[in-house]
Amino acid sequence: MPNAATIKKAKRDLAQGKSQSTAAGEFIREEMHHIREGKHGAKNTKQAIAIGLSQARRAGIAKKPGATASKKTHKKAAQDLSRAGKRPDPKRSWSSLQARRKEPHQAASFAALSRQAKGAAEKRRRQGDATSPSSAARRAAQTRESEFRARPA
Repeated sequence: MPNAATIKKAKRDLAQGKSQSTAAGEFIREEMHHIREGKHGAKNTKQAIAIGLSQARRAGIAKKPGATASKKTHKKAAQDLSRAGKRPDPKRSWSSLQARRKEPHQAASFAALSRQAKGAAEKRRRQGDATSPSSAARRAAQTRESEFRARPA
């Protein structure tokens, strides 16, 4: 169960008009903090992010999976959203935590997070995704260029 402070921060983000992803990021941040402090572990960084997203959905943040997400991911997201606001089953929650305590804690290291981010960016770049940072920069440069040409002398 996420902290009340994390839920409050996420709700504030949404109230400020920020995206669902930004609000869900608060839960991911909290999850990384838990792994670093030794509360539990994760097999890899991707799993740690997935745990944070799942908690965000169960807290009522309607973060939809990406367009390329698998059927299984879409199903899990729908399941989490349907559980929003309901108390988790204590037995299931406890056993899940016990399993995660046995996992390594390297998933939340700065090096692991950096590798994950770089890998995701590279994957977006290879796919020619419109959301990649380089694509955004290219579009911005074209916009500036067209505005410069459109100005009267």
